[in-house]
Amino acid sequence: MKKRIVFAIHLMGFSGIIAQVLLLRELLITFQGNELSIGIILANWLILEALGAFLLGKKIEHRKNKIGMFVVIQLLFSVSLIAAVYFSRTLKGIIGVTHGEALGILPMFFSSFFVLLLVSFTHGALFTFCCSIYNSTIKTSQSATSIGKVYIYETIGTLIGGIAFTYLLIPHFHSVKIGVGIAILNLIMCPVLLGQFWRAPQKFTKILGYVSSGFLLLSCLVLFTNGADYIQRFSISKQWAEQNVLHYENSIYGNVVVTKREEQYTFFSDGIPIITTPTPDIAFTEEFVHLPMLFHPAPKEILIISGGAGGIINEALKHPVTRIDYVELDPLILKVVRKYSTPLTDTELSSPELKIHYVDGRFFTKKTQNKYDLILIGLSNPQDLQVNRFFTKEFFLLAKSRLKEKGILVINLPGSLTYLGEELKNLNRCILNTLKDVFLNIKIIPGDGVNLYLASQSEEISLIEYKELIQRLYKRGIEVNLLTAPHIEYKLHQRWSDWFMMSMEHGTERINKDFHPLGLFYSLSYWNALFSPHFRRVIRYLEKVSLRMFLIVLIVLTLLFFSIRIKIKGISKASIPLCIMSTGFAGMLFDLVLIFAFQILYGYVFYWIGIIVSALMFGVACGGQIATSLLERIKKDFILFSGIEISIIVFSIILPLIFLKADLFSSGPILFLLLSFFSGLLIGLEFPLANKIHLSLKSKPEFSRTAGLLYGADLFGGWLGGILGGIVLLPTLGLSGTCIVVFMFKLSTFIILIGSAPTFRKKM
Repeated sequence: MKKRIVFAIHLMGFSGIIAQVLLLRELLITFQGNELSIGIILANWLILEALGAFLLGKKIEHRKNKIGMFVVIQLLFSVSLIAAVYFSRTLKGIIGVTHGEALGILPMFFSSFFVLLLVSFTHGALFTFCCSIYNSTIKTSQSATSIGKVYIYETIGTLIGGIAFTYLLIPHFHSVKIGVGIAILNLIMCPVLLGQFWRAPQKFTKILGYVSSGFLLLSCLVLFTNGADYIQRFSISKQWAEQNVLHYENSIYGNVVVTKREEQYTFFSDGIPIITTPTPDIAFTEEFVHLPMLFHPAPKEILIISGGAGGIINEALKHPVTRIDYVELDPLILKVVRKYSTPLTDTELSSPELKIHYVDGRFFTKKTQNKYDLILIGLSNPQDLQVNRFFTKEFFLLAKSRLKEKGILVINLPGSLTYLGEELKNLNRCILNTLKDVFLNIKIIPGDGVNLYLASQSEEISLIEYKELIQRLYKRGIEVNLLTAPHIEYKLHQRWSDWFMMSMEHGTERINKDFHPLGLFYSLSYWNALFSPHFRRVIRYLEKVSLRMFLIVLIVLTLLFFSIRIKIKGISKASIPLCIMSTGFAGMLFDLVLIFAFQILYGYVFYWIGIIVSALMFGVACGGQIATSLLERIKKDFILFSGIEISIIVFSIILPLIFLKADLFSSGPILFLLLSFFSGLLIGLEFPLANKIHLSLKSKPEFSRTAGLLYGADLFGGWLGGILGGIVLLPTLGLSGTCIVVFMFKLSTFIILIGSAPTFRKKM
């Protein structure tokens, strides 16, 4: 039985991470996601898991048929996962929202909450149930050791699941098949755990065995016939209602969908339209390509980063270019474009001047030795940390080093020719400030929908008249549909530049940096103003967040704890869950900070990101194993626990100092693996020890309650770190400020722990 229980624990971790990432990807497609939606989805998952671990998990404590209860929860998890995949795609139709319509913060929060409710709630309960069953199976008096073992086994399962999902499942199977496959693995465990249920004396066990076997048989039929494919097609048709979906495929980078209406193809990446062919957005395409290229006297070598297929390359080829380097991260996008080709895409992708590079755009820019006349950035809004890297001071400096003497960098941002609200003003002003900090000359071409920014060291872009551009247009013999001589004169009329600069007054004076991504914050603020205007005041307030505010809040909460301790007996015991919560918060932010810094320094290399996360999980497993193996021999539990707390506090200060020392990165990605492993090691060391200390404080140890409480506290801390990290802390305080917040939070809970020391001395 012990081996079966251990395998069930591994499977719990394996299934949990796959379910989490699978539903995250599906909901991001539905929400047309940005950093804010990622935070909301992850926050809902973690808080529901925490509630399940504590509220439902503790119910097993005094149950006689623990295995039966576990099987019920595992059965619910399996069935609800398949349902959640379906409802994550169809929820817009359920709430009466069309596919292309964006959701505001509250609809996004509540809809994702209900999609994830049963899946994450039951998965959280499974951990507590596993702790109780494992402890009953091995029949040990060392309950903390049992919790530690379960923690290790689950972490190992999570590690394997994360790797399998990224490198095996996503490249070869669609989401419904993955969901059904995970359900089958869990449903197989149900009769395995029940044993010979048909001979069991309890009627409940027999019924449970037959029900789980029935669901297993049904799931197998769905997977090994055309059932899963039918559900896939049906759910996609509901998700993309009133659209003819020709292609739906996932890659490790995202989801690609192709729809057709009459003779027009539209290509979507994670629910966002990126290419329309054979008739693209003519106004944007011609203005984005020809205006900058006309500002250059002889554009020969061009670099296009993302979004080039479907019109932009075609327009660039109308100029006398000799080489176009086109960088696209996801090979699947161009694979699908070639599959559903049109004369436009055939022409541009088969051009001998075109060189395609499937790599991160920033990584390519850093590594290439070529110099360019123009660099066109086809990404228009820094709405997540990945895209924001192309709008920072550090990237602009890198791009400047890759431009020839009269070279021009071209970016675009959301704009308006009628009114710039505060959010749109701050977004444009922040990026404009950043460009001015790097380039000597900036030319802004305001537009109704898109503002073009041309940046160069050459004065020519500032001095050239529109008449010269028109002459170059005719001289080069460029055929255009919209960008005629009158249109060029209209676009470059001085009144638009004057109006734009006047509108920019009183905007932010701050700039966007790699380790302080304010552009992301202003982009999210703009998005919020469009779709959730009632939260506008909240977002504006968050911009004013400072380390001083966090310090004041933490001091007040710490003092409040000590004042309550005087009046409420036994409140000091809460110091252990508080420490675990702050460690969960620290662990989430360490993970986020390390991935964020890696992308900035080395580019978005997906496989390395997976390895970094795996290194952290491996560290957690090793830390848990070390602590669990020594639990029975450790006598001074409180002192050792305090030492681990101090180590996490010190690590939170050392981490940003390492990033500030650029010469340390000559060691390459290996440094990130070591940092990830060490941060995971510290987190893993603490959890088993915390359970031992907390159990020792009870006159009658409440095993399941303790396991659920501390696991829930860990998840709650992760929730807090996830919701604040990418949305508030990193954008507004930067990488160093985020680590300082971790330092202050951990220090405050450590002070509470030390202040509660007399309580622990009485019990030990």
